[in-house]
Amino acid sequence: MKVLSILNEKGGVGKTTLTSNIARQLQSQGFKVLLVDTDPQGSLRDWKSVGIDSKELPHLIVLDRAELIKEVKEFQDKDWIIVDGAPSVQNILIETIKISDFVLIPVHPSPYDIWAAESLVNMLQAKAEISDTPRSAFIISKQINGTKISTETREVLKEYNIPVFNSYTSQRIIYATSAATGSTVIDDDPLGLAAKEIKEIVNEILEWKK
Repeated sequence: MKVLSILNEKGGVGKTTLTSNIARQLQSQGFKVLLVDTDPQGSLRDWKSVGIDSKELPHLIVLDRAELIKEVKEFQDKDWIIVDGAPSVQNILIETIKISDFVLIPVHPSPYDIWAAESLVNMLQAKAEISDTPRSAFIISKQINGTKISTETREVLKEYNIPVFNSYTSQRIIYATSAATGSTVIDDDPLGLAAKEIKEIVNEILEWKK
């Protein structure tokens, strides 16, 4: 069992979108997947509750208090546990880092998002000084295709000495429309460009895990 947490203290960077779609793609590839919502706002819980056919989606639990996070380790029958991290709730964030094997940090191609990531990077580095730290990487979220800023963002992120995924998500309407119906891009348009992006992300995660 491996725990992948999608973390960033800044809200609105695409954590829930990545969490739900990555989990669904892993599930479609035959992995046993559990979703965990640690955000007190319950975005992932709300997404699951409006699912048209929730039986097809990975099982979801809500652990939105720091003292509950360690319960994730009880689910040894799962191949992957995908955690939707809470923004700006530092005690929950710290406990989530402790139970994670991998941390994926979504960042918009924006200087504001780059600056906002520094606090989380510092937490990860502080943990590395006292114990094993989860493997961490940045991923560009909601990039605007055809612009230079995503390339420039990648170069700046490298200064944190944390890898940057080659895969990414782009600004596409289907991410929002599928979320609104409790679905995923994998289900709504499996041959579309958004689904291709998610599949490439999952492939990179599986390679990263080795």
